[in-house]
Amino acid sequence: MPGSNGSQSGIRTSRPTIMIDGEQKSDLEQRLINLLIVENTEGLYRCEITVGNWGPVNNQIGFVYFDRQTVDFGKTLKIKLDTDTLFEGRVTALEANFPEGQPPELTVLAEDRFQDLRMKRRTRTFENMSDSDVLNQIANDHGLSPNVDISGSTHVVLAQVNQSDLAFMRERARTVDAELWMDGSTLHAQSHSSRGGQPVQLAYGGALRKFTALADLSGQRTSFSVSGWDVSGKTALTFEATESVVSGELNGDTSGISILSSKFGDRKEAVAHAVPLTSQETQAVAESYFKLTARRFVVGKGMAETDPALRVGNEVEISGLGPLLSGTYYLTEVRHLFDGEKGIRTEFEAQRAGLGNP
Repeated sequence: MPGSNGSQSGIRTSRPTIMIDGEQKSDLEQRLINLLIVENTEGLYRCEITVGNWGPVNNQIGFVYFDRQTVDFGKTLKIKLDTDTLFEGRVTALEANFPEGQPPELTVLAEDRFQDLRMKRRTRTFENMSDSDVLNQIANDHGLSPNVDISGSTHVVLAQVNQSDLAFMRERARTVDAELWMDGSTLHAQSHSSRGGQPVQLAYGGALRKFTALADLSGQRTSFSVSGWDVSGKTALTFEATESVVSGELNGDTSGISILSSKFGDRKEAVAHAVPLTSQETQAVAESYFKLTARRFVVGKGMAETDPALRVGNEVEISGLGPLLSGTYYLTEVRHLFDGEKGIRTEFEAQRAGLGNP
């Protein structure tokens, strides 16, 4: 357990390294007031750094960064901790703050290369292509290197209707239970189950400083059904996804679905807005919706020592929470923070489909 004196000795106090266009900027590091880096399963990694913007400039006192020489729109921003990269993207916004009784500040906002896709909205169709084909094409449209490893059938037609390329990719990824992320200029798309590596070990009272967990049945369903129409075969399509699609992720836990069924009875749901055209697509949509809800039975929020391995898509093995809540969680959002008072630390949100057995 944490010490009764409230010590933050588990939090790193080292300052992160700040690089602009590949060059380390020690002046920004020294003037750093706040840092925020946010990543989630939707893609689009973002970063905000706030620095002091008042000091000696050309033998006089004035604004340090308003000449746009050090930081400017479009420049690359990289944040590192020791030799590990926590963020890499490009500057998209500059915010000036003039607080009462304090020196002026400048906040630099940056996003990863998904920013390109977020700002490109269009209407078009993709014919006789799989989701893998579609994601590869969109990556190539933006000069990105695709690393796409997802399965799925070929679609007769897919329509992107007044959507950004990022929104359309997110939609297609959710349909096949895949996730998107960017590493430099490489666009990754991989199934939920195959993303990540070895779980990060977090012990409450050690690297895990605090944690809350909510096990909530309100969003759970005992089944999801999807209906469609096979145009070529002129037959109706239907598929019902049940607990079996997440049984391999439970690791011996008791699922929220089984608890819901035993305590409240069946709670079934039909997906009305999806219109699949093949039996494979019908099954994929039903299973994807079921997995999304089942995995959010237990949602945990915590703060830990900063570790570059704490990335969305990785798992954390948490101990010290008792038999009900100790176990493996999947990271869905990660926030790296820094300030002069608490140093650098990481807040995260994680989820799991079941509870441990007392």
